[in-house]
Amino acid sequence: MAQSKRSSSMPAIHPNAAGIDIGSQFHVVAVPLDRTDEPVKTFKSFTGELHIMAKWLKSCRIETIAMESTSVYWIPAFEILESYGFEVFLVNAREAKNVPGRKTDINDAQWLQKLHQFGLLRASFQPAKEIAELRAYLRQRERLLDYKASHIQHMQKAMMQMNIQLHHVVSTITGKTGMEIIRAIVAGQHNPKTLVKFRDIRCHNSVDVMTAALTGNYKAEHLFALTQALELFDIYTEKVDDCDRIIATVLERLQKMTVVPKKSIPKPKHKECNKNAPSFDVRTALFNFTGKDLTQIHGLGSYLALKLVAECGTDMSRWPTSKHFTSWLCLAPGNKISGGKVLSSRTRRTASRATALLRLAATTIGKSDTALGAFYRRLAARSGKAKAVTATARKIATLFYNTLKYGMEYIDKGADYYEDQYRKKVLNNLRRRADAFGFTLQEKVLPGLAVEVS
Repeated sequence: MAQSKRSSSMPAIHPNAAGIDIGSQFHVVAVPLDRTDEPVKTFKSFTGELHIMAKWLKSCRIETIAMESTSVYWIPAFEILESYGFEVFLVNAREAKNVPGRKTDINDAQWLQKLHQFGLLRASFQPAKEIAELRAYLRQRERLLDYKASHIQHMQKAMMQMNIQLHHVVSTITGKTGMEIIRAIVAGQHNPKTLVKFRDIRCHNSVDVMTAALTGNYKAEHLFALTQALELFDIYTEKVDDCDRIIATVLERLQKMTVVPKKSIPKPKHKECNKNAPSFDVRTALFNFTGKDLTQIHGLGSYLALKLVAECGTDMSRWPTSKHFTSWLCLAPGNKISGGKVLSSRTRRTASRATALLRLAATTIGKSDTALGAFYRRLAARSGKAKAVTATARKIATLFYNTLKYGMEYIDKGADYYEDQYRKKVLNNLRRRADAFGFTLQEKVLPGLAVEVS
């Protein structure tokens, strides 16, 4: 009774709310008690049952629904309910845990409904439908590239079993020279003097070295394994090309939905050599779609920028500030505080693909002669590479956010400018501390070096 009175005294933020406990075979749906004689119903996960569930929720005057992101079982229910006009909240299961000891599907659905009714649940980020479609194709392409890479390893293993050490004499076995030699071996050519004729003139190893490396112990079972690995490699290459064509079509459709940028695309800052990038001009297509050249930000290549847009979208109004955006990416320091004492400020763990992409960009930028590269190296020397990657990824995320939301043009002033600014900052801090203790800093000129010491 007391619990019921406390619940009724809380303001209902979403009075027409429902909660759904998602399962693989059935979904349990809970609605407010005053909407129907049966406030909790179970529906099977078949498509026809999902439409019946949506119509039943309409009859109960439901407007918004909360559900947990259980595996991939939530996707059909989410899409069908959205098509019926419901506002669907996909919530993190970590934020909707019930009181321990009372774990049933019915209790979970009712608990979700009650939390959502009082506005205690936050919806997970979901991009627009067009961006979600682009994201699905890009994720499929990445999956195919993973499968393709495994068959490259299979080809290399089969050749090593025959003692054909091709990977020791060419930079990559999937290059022009490597693939021509592999195809010739599969076709039945096993003479090393003939195989070495496929050698490109740019190969560093001599003809004699390559002839020795291509002299193998050919056995039928190993040749069979090499043949199948090559066939599967070609199949996945063809499927990746199919993905490229449909991704280009989606980008063309997205360009028609946006305003064409008036200014022309700027010159590229660096030459790209990503062999796994799509076959079409990603940079130009992305510029025509977003109106900004994201590749001007150091660390972001055209393909990486495309995947980042597919994961985060182009509407940065979902996050009020760049700090909200970096916090969503789990790149901001944590705030675990108790009793006024900071217990931990470690960044939260995440499986976000966008965060992984930004960390990859931060890793590649560490050796560059840029301001971001200098920042990475300074932090890596002081706090370690792990923290340097996180901090640099956060800076790149902030630049990405400001570019899409405010149209900021990123201008890199170089590593020397950054080091000079950092030196001035350190000296100003030293002067401030010396002044607080009643001392002054005096410049001391050394042979060939001018520094300031206390």
